Amino acid sequence: MSSTRRFPLLLIGAFVALYFVWGSTYLFIRIGVESWPPMLMAGVRFLIAGGLLYGFMRWRGAPSPSWPQWRAAGLVGFLLLSCGNGGVTIAEHAGVASGVAALAVATVPLFTLVFGLMFGYRNSALEWAGIVLGLTGIGLLNLGSNLQASPLGAALLIFAAASWAFGSVWSKRLPMPPGPMASAAQMLVGGTALLLGSLLSGERMTQMPTVAGWGALAYLVFFGSILAFSAYMYLLKHVRPAAATSYAYVNPAVAVLLGIVFAGEQIGAEECVAMAVIIGAVVLIGLPQWRKARPVA
Repeated sequence: MSSTRRFPLLLIGAFVALYFVWGSTYLFIRIGVESWPPMLMAGVRFLIAGGLLYGFMRWRGAPSPSWPQWRAAGLVGFLLLSCGNGGVTIAEHAGVASGVAALAVATVPLFTLVFGLMFGYRNSALEWAGIVLGLTGIGLLNLGSNLQASPLGAALLIFAAASWAFGSVWSKRLPMPPGPMASAAQMLVGGTALLLGSLLSGERMTQMPTVAGWGALAYLVFFGSILAFSAYMYLLKHVRPAAATSYAYVNPAVAVLLGIVFAGEQIGAEECVAMAVIIGAVVLIGLPQWRKARPVA
């Protein structure tokens, strides 16, 4: 089989979007929550992105999702976006550094493998080795000062990672809308739930967002949501769940470097060691997928 068929360009592009574009979103979330209440910003982000993507797909002739598809997309959107991304956004608003938030979210592939067992998936020896190595890295991460200084932020990040992982695995068993319409429906429902949470929690805008705050929102809408989230949903349909969520091991390196350079964040020695360990775990978890990549038409 040729390398082109083994590693189709669309598959490679989707992984690049997840590994590097999503890695940068942690910094932009950190910038955004300096001007926006966290749930309000996340809700506006996903409603705009979902509305634009839905309108574009309808203009291209895609049918509107059926009620069962809306229900399935809504459940997954609530888990991935309202609980998952919303938890990360609130944690960063609570003071967790963007790079450390990305490191904590590296538990997603670990939760994914565990939840996968509930749905009949069987993990390879390499994937189990990746779990052990990843858990070791998470233990080292919790020795650092960032998460110890914000127990609420640490709890929110673990909750967010578990919600994201469960929703990712469950989505493969639900009647989702075809193609990007699934992403649009999930963002519309997830964004609505976040805005409702913002209203019920009493979040209020005390002043207009800064130019940086508006720029962060725009980046999160177009690159973090429309581009990267659609790439993620594509990968969930075409690769093993552990490989689709392997971005969580690469994002920390991107997020840490951007946070240090552009936001003046400080990362301790324990957190640097944790980053090296958990990024190494992606190799073990990804090897079964790279060796058996499916050709995609």
